[in-house]
Amino acid sequence: MSTLQGNIERAQEYLQRFKEQGVLNHINGESTHASSGDTFETLSPIDLKPLAKVARGGLDDIDRAVKASQEAFKTWSKTPGKERRAILIKVAEAIEARAEEIAFTECMDTGQALRFMSKAAIRGAANFRYFADKAPQAEDGQALRNDTQMNVTSKRPLGPVGVITPWNTPFMLSTWKIAPALASGCTVVHKPAEFSPMTAKLLVEIAEEAGLPKGVLNLVNGFGEDAGKALTEHPGIKAIAFVGESRTGQMIMAQAAPTLKRFHFELGGKNPVIVFDDADIDRAVNAASFMIYSLNGERCTSSSRLLVQESIYEEVTRRVADIANNAKVGHPLDPETVVGPLIHPEHEQKVLSYFEKAREQGATIAAGGMKVGEEGCFVRPTLFTNATNDMVIAQEEIFGPVLTAIPFKDEEEALSIANDTQYGLAAYLWTNDLNRAMRLTDALEAGMIWVNSENVRHLPAPFGGVKASGIGRDGGDWSFDFYMETVNVSFPRKTHQVPNLGSA
Repeated sequence: MSTLQGNIERAQEYLQRFKEQGVLNHINGESTHASSGDTFETLSPIDLKPLAKVARGGLDDIDRAVKASQEAFKTWSKTPGKERRAILIKVAEAIEARAEEIAFTECMDTGQALRFMSKAAIRGAANFRYFADKAPQAEDGQALRNDTQMNVTSKRPLGPVGVITPWNTPFMLSTWKIAPALASGCTVVHKPAEFSPMTAKLLVEIAEEAGLPKGVLNLVNGFGEDAGKALTEHPGIKAIAFVGESRTGQMIMAQAAPTLKRFHFELGGKNPVIVFDDADIDRAVNAASFMIYSLNGERCTSSSRLLVQESIYEEVTRRVADIANNAKVGHPLDPETVVGPLIHPEHEQKVLSYFEKAREQGATIAAGGMKVGEEGCFVRPTLFTNATNDMVIAQEEIFGPVLTAIPFKDEEEALSIANDTQYGLAAYLWTNDLNRAMRLTDALEAGMIWVNSENVRHLPAPFGGVKASGIGRDGGDWSFDFYMETVNVSFPRKTHQVPNLGSA
């Protein structure tokens, strides 16, 4: 039996429960159908066959989940940080114990290649461990003194929060949002993306089996226009953490405005990777290729614009094209696969539409630019050359394995091109000139910048974007700042004269 065939058989064993039972909501510790009885199907992008029926939650389901979260918050918010830490560490251990199940399920539901998804559970567990270790100090603040006062600050969990996660790396991104919320003492209502709902159900089951009290983490599946809207509008939800498209972020902000919710948005990107002629070209080429062709290019921090100094433009684009042409497109459970199928036929059509747009505007398709096979949502890794930054392919977020290469003359032009976009999530800079690196990192309009590196995450560091790429920061204490309120208590150090406005 081949490794691929063996992986497929094991994946089918993991998926059997969902085929039989469906992907249910999970409210107050119980698996439950939608109150309406409505369902929808989640498809495998490998062959477009249904994987399972999914409960289609709506207003009633969200309301039940919020009420469960409110009740659980009374106890969970008062649970000492040391005890929360112990529970969340057990959650991390339980995630690791089911790492293969999580990875195989996610490969079948999203189309992401196993070589990348095999790390999804490990990263998810790392998120829980990191934020668990911070839970005992989550409420700590500062003592601020002057001659007459001592001000003591502390942090308090905000309350029940809504977490809305995307379909591209759903398990890891869910833990990235949910772990700090739980560590801070908040309770959660989670609405996963309808295209990839399966591992969200695994997460809530794993967490409760590891000792998380019922009602602390609740799950409601559904679509943005029903479950999502109900969650963002619900007055019992104190904040919304959302990862997804910028346009959806705008809608969420408008829906939640009447209840004055707090927001954290991680939105779209059109991230430049800037390569100067003094850079280590081998590493730059590998990093740029990895950041656009891994995870099917369906990642917010992908290096989707390749800006290359004119003197090395032909060499760099030729080498990137070679990598694109040699990357294996195939079944996501094949260990050799680099690019699996895109998430859904709707998204596949969106990505394919840019190939014609590129031709119409005069760009060259140096690699890829085509669908692979008749079955599923497979697309070749693609490279556009001879592009300019005003083209649609350079301005719009394609969110697939599609790279647009643009030449530049000098530092000034590179910076102008890099910043000429509505987005500002990430940027990548390749140069061995320290002074240039300092100048450009000061001037680039991006929330995160990596110098001579691909995206390498460091959990204590802030994660987030500027402009249309987001509001707020995740990571380290920044996550706790979002999920907690800072309270100040002032004590007098000296008796002072209170103003007297006169006797009654």
